This record gives sequence, C-alpha cells and structure tokens, in this order.
Amino acid sequence: MKASARNQFIGTVSDVQIGTVNAEVYITLKGEETIVASITKESVESLDIKTGIEVLALVKAPQIIIVTDFGGFKVSARNQLTGVITLVKPGAVNTEIDIELKGGQAIAATVTNDSVETLGLRKGETVTAIFKAGSVILAVAS
Repeated sequence: MKASARNQFIGTVSDVQIGTVNAEVYITLKGEETIVASITKESVESLDIKTGIEVLALVKAPQIIIVTDFGGFKVSARNQLTGVITLVKPGAVNTEIDIELKGGQAIAATVTNDSVETLGLRKGETVTAIFKAGSVILAVAS
C-alpha cells in the first residue's frame, strides 16, 4: 500500500472490543508490542476485522509524541512504544526522529527543533513514542 503515513505497522489482531459506537482493536506487532486502534463499529464490520487476521496500522508522524522521562506521570495515550533513536534529521522548523522498536519495526515522529533541543534527542537514546488510539487508521488486504 502506498500512503502518506510513514508509520505503517503490520500486525495481527489479538482482540476486538465492540462498543455501542466505537470499537477498540488490539494489534500485536513482531516484537510483541501492542497497538490499540479506536475505530467505529461500522469500520470493524465493513473491514471484517476479527481476531487472528493481519492488519496494517497507519499513524502520521506528526501524531507521535516523544517522551524521554515520564517524571512519575501516567498518560492517557495507551500506545506507548519504547525504542532507540536511529535518526535525527533536522529541517528548517521540524526534525524527523526515527525510532527502532525491539521487533525491528521503525516509527517516525516529526517534532519541533526546539523540542529536540529541550529533550536532548540524540541517536542511540532510548525514548518512548506515544500516540492516541484515535490516531490509528486500520487497513486490511482486499
């Protein structure tokens, strides 16, 4: 699939929890990390999403927040993927940060240059990429 979302995770649906309007879809990645997607009940039905099928989870890079230290706080974003920074590519205003997850998949984040400086983001540093379940778009093979 060709898409503008650089973050394209292939995984297996491990659970589907159907609500009145929305559903939560749990996707297990190669490294045993889990991504949660919040999509409409109608989308679950139209895509025929069920446990055991392979899905593609898409997340745009600007939706990713990088955390270096939670400082004792918990966050409401359930998607929290820890990995090592493999690329810091500065631009005029923003910087692309690539993070390798333990299963070998990569996640790209676009953050401001100020944030890179404030957080001291450097290649080789361990960080956590977080994003909301509502930021995840699911695709299935037709």
